[in-house]
Amino acid sequence: MKTAFYDAKPYDRDYFNRADGAGHIEWQFHEFRLSSETAATAKGGQAVCVFVNDRLDRACLELLAGVGIKLVVLRCAGFNNVDLAAAKALGIAVTRVPAYSPHAVAEHAVALLLTLNRKTHRAFNRVRELNFSLSGLVGFDLHGRTVGIIGTGKIGRVAAQIFRGFGCRVLGYDPMPMNDWAEANNVSYVSLDALLAESDVVSLHLPLTPQTHYLLNAATLARMKRGAHIINTSRGKLVDTTALIESLKSGHIGGVALDVYEEEEGIFFEDLSGEVLQDDELSRLLTFPNVLITAHQAFLTHEALSEIARVTTENVSRLASAQPYPPETIL
Repeated sequence: MKTAFYDAKPYDRDYFNRADGAGHIEWQFHEFRLSSETAATAKGGQAVCVFVNDRLDRACLELLAGVGIKLVVLRCAGFNNVDLAAAKALGIAVTRVPAYSPHAVAEHAVALLLTLNRKTHRAFNRVRELNFSLSGLVGFDLHGRTVGIIGTGKIGRVAAQIFRGFGCRVLGYDPMPMNDWAEANNVSYVSLDALLAESDVVSLHLPLTPQTHYLLNAATLARMKRGAHIINTSRGKLVDTTALIESLKSGHIGGVALDVYEEEEGIFFEDLSGEVLQDDELSRLLTFPNVLITAHQAFLTHEALSEIARVTTENVSRLASAQPYPPETIL
């Protein structure tokens, strides 16, 4: 089964070759992304394997259908980069990995907050230069603080439980609350306005949809508690970057930890250390001492990569054997 694999990184090759131990899948690894400009490279195969920054709009999908592609396998949970209606109309199945490791992403969200709050990254750099001063490194105890979890799916629930372990008061907001879980874990569901007003930390754990696009904007940021911290390990476009920068400049937002960015395509996952960064808003964010950014690495654990490779490989194999896809993976 010949499968074109896009936006491939060294760790992808390692884990996917290992997952297909029998060698039934002929992976064609491409370092470039899939779009309408590169779709012709899928010719000769029956499936394509894509990630978060590949762009499968109608134009791309029509070209894929034209070269015989029957399956798009997403090696991620999010699918906002795929025109699902167009895929269905063209007879192309789309699958994803719905839950590779909620612990990986939730733990990274907490790690980001701890690093930002206790300024561990700044202390590390100082000590390497033999600067052992503690000036400017004061943080705050998480114990006793209020943490708001927006989105209580698998990842949000794990994050909430970790924060409860720190002794935090945890608030949750979700259009589909899980009341039994909340009661068992001493988490209180409240309205979005109440969560924003009461939380010292707000952590985003929800998909990007038309309803969640720019969930944090000028109006909602203004309703947050002054000095509050924001964590986003979900999707960049949940946050209006322009409004976020203004809130940081005014001092209303106390700190921001991001693993995603709304215009990350072409930047994240790439080595641009020898170039001039062309994104002015990302450049501005990087100047703030109270902003910490990682390049979409929350998923990057052995357990998560193993599960992503296993589920994705299994879905490609099911195409070859004409078996139905697991209902939790099909879109």
